[in-house]
Amino acid sequence: MKGPILVVMAAGMGSRYGGLKQMDPVGSNGELIIDFSLYDAWKAGFRKVIFIIKREMEKDFRAMIEPKAGKKLEVVFAFQELTDVPEGFHPPNGRVKPWGTGHAVLAARKEVDAPFAVINADDYYGVQAFQDMYDFLRNAHDDDKYRYCMVGYLVENTLTENGHVARGLCQADENGYLQDIVERTKIQRNNGQIQYTENDCDWATIAEGTLVSMNLWGFTRSIMKELEKRFSAFLESALKENPLKGEYFLPFVVDELIEEGNATVKVLKSPDKWQGVTYKEDKENVVRALQLLKDQGVYPQNLWE
Repeated sequence: MKGPILVVMAAGMGSRYGGLKQMDPVGSNGELIIDFSLYDAWKAGFRKVIFIIKREMEKDFRAMIEPKAGKKLEVVFAFQELTDVPEGFHPPNGRVKPWGTGHAVLAARKEVDAPFAVINADDYYGVQAFQDMYDFLRNAHDDDKYRYCMVGYLVENTLTENGHVARGLCQADENGYLQDIVERTKIQRNNGQIQYTENDCDWATIAEGTLVSMNLWGFTRSIMKELEKRFSAFLESALKENPLKGEYFLPFVVDELIEEGNATVKVLKSPDKWQGVTYKEDKENVVRALQLLKDQGVYPQNLWE
């Protein structure tokens, strides 16, 4: 059986951050956030990584990834393109935004031939998450249901001081299996409480200790078939209701499969604190936190020496 693969979603341009945040160094030796994830994945046992990018980013990505992480990992590129839609559909005039995380993963369908993990390029997930994910995936196989997993984080460990974040709020049963995931696009601290809003007026409180998804998923290859099958139905609706900005979210598909009784998703809980650059003002905190981890010996001072 082939070893698990790491799939990195890196096609987003980071509009709130104001630039290509995936390529902004945060480490003392010019490391990107993704370098720390790739290092953790390699230490855990992953040996192949597939980057999902826009085609015009390929040259820059190769220059930044291959000379460093490419020494330890087989690096492959897949391209998320607006024109990659089922027969009979066409991107609407004026559409620039990618089709979303479900479509991003689907872009890697020709390269994935083993169980695989999915991460965002611009989030720091922590050492334990990759080890737990690898250990799950190396024995992953479907039986009467699809057998998937995700890493869940405590909501209070995933916030920024500089604005709001989007997270999937998760409910797990007593055996640690995901029951429900609801995407909340605006979560922040207000007067000491963690809250979210859907309309910028009414705020609902989220209890500390609530598990959230940071888009660290583990799948067998069966998810590709489901993503492909359900994409047409999404397009039918989105092209009528929100043609320029409608997104095909990966968690929506996972949630549907759970509700239908076709999949289980084991929740692997992480104690780690998320680091990420959602806003420019976040960078200083991320630089400081990652340097502290180097100084504590969690990482070598130069990851790819």
